[in-house]
Amino acid sequence: MGTKSYFFKSFAIVALALVAFIGFKQILPDKIFSESKLDSKNVLIDSLLLESVAEDSLALDNDSISEEDRKLNRQKIVYDETGGIEFPSETFENYKGYQYLIHFYEKLYQLEKNPQAKVRIAYYGDSMTDGDLIVQDVRANYQERFGGNGVGFVSITSESAASRGSVKSKYSKNWKAQSYLNVKKPTSPFGVNGHVFFANDHSNPTWVQYEAGLNKYSTSLDNATLFYGKSSKKGSVNFIIGKDTLKKSLLPNNLVNTLKVSSGSIKSFKANFIHADSIPIFGFNFDNGVGVHVDNFSQRGNSGLPISIFDANVMQAFNANLKYDLVILHYGTNVLNYGTKNYSWYEKGMTKAVNKIKESFPGVSILIVSTADKSTKYDLEMKTDSAVVPLMKAQKKYALETESGFVNLYTLMGGDGSMVKWVDEAPAKANKDYTHFNQRGAKAIGKLLYDQLNKGYEEYKILREKRDSGSKQGTVRKSRPDSVSVKSDSL
Repeated sequence: MGTKSYFFKSFAIVALALVAFIGFKQILPDKIFSESKLDSKNVLIDSLLLESVAEDSLALDNDSISEEDRKLNRQKIVYDETGGIEFPSETFENYKGYQYLIHFYEKLYQLEKNPQAKVRIAYYGDSMTDGDLIVQDVRANYQERFGGNGVGFVSITSESAASRGSVKSKYSKNWKAQSYLNVKKPTSPFGVNGHVFFANDHSNPTWVQYEAGLNKYSTSLDNATLFYGKSSKKGSVNFIIGKDTLKKSLLPNNLVNTLKVSSGSIKSFKANFIHADSIPIFGFNFDNGVGVHVDNFSQRGNSGLPISIFDANVMQAFNANLKYDLVILHYGTNVLNYGTKNYSWYEKGMTKAVNKIKESFPGVSILIVSTADKSTKYDLEMKTDSAVVPLMKAQKKYALETESGFVNLYTLMGGDGSMVKWVDEAPAKANKDYTHFNQRGAKAIGKLLYDQLNKGYEEYKILREKRDSGSKQGTVRKSRPDSVSVKSDSL
């Protein structure tokens, strides 16, 4: 026990040192920390994760699976009706939580009846979804079935801009960017993407340029719209489309403001920001206004915990424009291997983050996607990392606690040892780091995610049509032993 306690104390000191480093980075000269090269080597870890580990690691001495966990696996989850619809009970071990996706499923149902309707998904993730991997495939599957064109919301700058194929973007290097990954109190509140940008260079032009990608449903930039924040000073922006230049004013009166570049579809444009140094800029949205649209809010090094510092009022203002029906939280890669297999601290932190999503996007359905399999070398052999299953169970716990749907990505891809197979098989579907999927693997994961969500939707349609067919006879619900009864709001 003494050796283990010494390990955690040593780890806590290292973690606190890293937190201090991040803090000093904010005030030290920029030249020390070059940001001119945004490539895959710049791996970040969010400050909230480091702080959580430093605070809680000393108290976490029990890595064993408790008897309480074993009982939890056997427990039945019995759902209360939502608008007359009740999904079958589940065990915790096989929990998917389709009942909590009813709002999302109803919007899909209405879209299927009326192709002019619209459904929107926000997909928050870490490096697993960098470069639009996985997300672009989820998007393509939905747009193939339900319609919709466009990649959705795109940030001003991004580490993966050069590698993303679904939309091409370039930008000047003089943008001042702040991220919820390592800034707790930004100059202006973060946007829905967890970032805020400022065109604060008076000497040189500050610009961003977008070009439609080659993906099947994103070959044009539809209804390109700028999103920007509140400021006491006005500014302007010049949109260059082909040989034409459109000069438009920025009127930053509200928490979230929009400015349409042009109606209809264009292939590319460039935006030059003029005297806009005090105006918070968030990004551009591209969609054709009907069908399904999926925004990719990926951030390397993110644990998901920074979501808890969102400004709910700003998020609600975004939601008034974008109207989200489902929020997906796909994290875990950066949480593994922090010296413990007890993830109660992460469970607590992510419960707070999910509750912030509920406050920010009232009535939205929420889906938690667990960590995938990850392999580590034990006795010269690559095996499933010992922290994967404990983390996955913690993610499942906060999914149930917050009444969110759940995708067990670890079991979905094959469970124990599956990452080794995905790396070693030909052609390979994952990289040699035994953590991240390549493009082929990401496409397979995107299809697996879509298929689980769609299975729930098909079940929902059957339950809904049963309800509508007139089978509304009263039933008496019998209490069931060893079960958890879960209440849901009405439609």
